[in-house]
Amino acid sequence: MTSAPRIACVVPCYNEESAIAKVVTDLRASLPEAEIYVYDNNSTDRTAEVAREAGAIVRSEPRKGKGNVIRRAFADVEADALLIIDGDDTYDASRARDLVDLLFEGPYDHVLGARRETVEGAYRPGHATGNKMLTGAVRVLFGNEVTDMLSGYRVFSRRFVKSFPALSREFETETEMTVHALNLRIPSAEVPIDFKDRPAGSESKLRTYRDGWRILRLIMTLARRERPSLFHGVVAGLIALVGLALGLPVVADFLRTGQVERFPTAFLASAVMIIAALVLLVGYVLDSIMHMRQEQTRLTYLSYDAPRRHRQARDVADERGSSRHPA
Repeated sequence: MTSAPRIACVVPCYNEESAIAKVVTDLRASLPEAEIYVYDNNSTDRTAEVAREAGAIVRSEPRKGKGNVIRRAFADVEADALLIIDGDDTYDASRARDLVDLLFEGPYDHVLGARRETVEGAYRPGHATGNKMLTGAVRVLFGNEVTDMLSGYRVFSRRFVKSFPALSREFETETEMTVHALNLRIPSAEVPIDFKDRPAGSESKLRTYRDGWRILRLIMTLARRERPSLFHGVVAGLIALVGLALGLPVVADFLRTGQVERFPTAFLASAVMIIAALVLLVGYVLDSIMHMRQEQTRLTYLSYDAPRRHRQARDVADERGSSRHPA
């Protein structure tokens, strides 16, 4: 016997009273079989009440930040396909079926809704430029397979969700998702999605410079953590350049006169070069550790089945049994 896959939609919300009803209605029309969860992130308006009236399952995450909502939802919600979409009605929620269908048809573990602006001014000033710069940085460091790293409209398989650590707290969570997919070389696809301005009464919570800096800082942290040999190699190279700048004049004097006239500079240059060598060595050690960690994450990912249209009845029974008797 087979059964239909479980599909869930997660909508993080903070003060989206004016938009959330339409988002829920559009998701319900596109995916009538899906469970729709609205996670209220300490709203001070009627977001939770309006979402409940629209037919959503409302849950609360008191810790502020989209990353905290995603972390909670990924832990709580069990689904074969889990869709996330912002509750501000800027994404075309009616395309949810297209993203979910593509996930199963691939099969893919990650389908991203790549934004295309349909109304001039949908992107706030600086956001489009910042998105291109940050996406470009990730493409250079981690892989060239993403065009809209900061999109908040995505669908994930169960094995993506259960292998994703979800460590970020705020808007940088999309960057973490993208790097996770690139690092594990998870099967991914993109679907062009219309992106429009917010409805009247809805206000963006993204702060261009503050959140841009957070995302850039996360990219650098991930580069240090996920590409340690590259990161430490660059740092070691910069330190070595300082050592060469200090030491080459001393070597030149020695070759010309046969004497070392500046012992303090010679000792400093030697120490700086030793530090550069140690930094490079640390990078190689961390690279080995990172490789082992990636292997463990990959094994966790492989412990779940690939997305499929129909599930065997025994899989459903096993899942229900595990939920009743958590380890």
